[in-house]
Amino acid sequence: MRDVKVEDIGLRDYLEVWEYQKKRFQAAIDTKLANRNLPETEQQTPQNYLVFCEHPHVVTLGKSGDMGNLLLSEALLKKKGIQFYNIDRGGDITYHGPEQQVGYPIIDLDQFKADINVYMRNLEAVIISTLAEYGIKGGRIKDATGVWLDEDKPQLARKICAMGVRTSRWVTMHGFALNVNNDLDYFNVIIPCGLQGKQVTSIEKELGYKVDKTALKEKIKRHFSRVFNATLIT
Repeated sequence: MRDVKVEDIGLRDYLEVWEYQKKRFQAAIDTKLANRNLPETEQQTPQNYLVFCEHPHVVTLGKSGDMGNLLLSEALLKKKGIQFYNIDRGGDITYHGPEQQVGYPIIDLDQFKADINVYMRNLEAVIISTLAEYGIKGGRIKDATGVWLDEDKPQLARKICAMGVRTSRWVTMHGFALNVNNDLDYFNVIIPCGLQGKQVTSIEKELGYKVDKTALKEKIKRHFSRVFNATLIT
């Protein structure tokens, strides 16, 4: 079992949390590099984290993203109170906002399995299992990372959880954004994840009522612990 420290930092500006992640990300990399010059008995294990948060309205574009998937100018976004950042994760464009549950695992995959495809499928499995507790059947679409509903019906397929990560020396940052009780109208300012014609949904929209976020996070933590064979600590 590997230890993963859980941090719940609440509603925070995107840029602040990005810097927050980068410090922990770099600390893990620095520890791994330092270990190369130390005898095994003196080596340290990088600390793993699972950071929960929410963000004020913000649109982020991944390093492989297409600005053509942003449907408003940056000036109009600003007028609507939506921030915009080009960032260092994989994937295309996405939106974050209040009542959406964001999770940022900053973990050393050498302690788990050094395979980014396995890591992404495991993240999806955590969310799929969490949704199942609400009676929502999540699934996957080939070449479209994240968690979808009615994934086998092209006209009905809708995304409920977006994912995008960065890795260096097998350390991860960024993660998942699960639509819970958030206002989905804000997704109209983008082509979500650059996938034309695909819809988005939320737990609230599927169930017809708001869900308790504290209970939701407990479910996510339980499934994260099981899927990653990790001990979550505070």
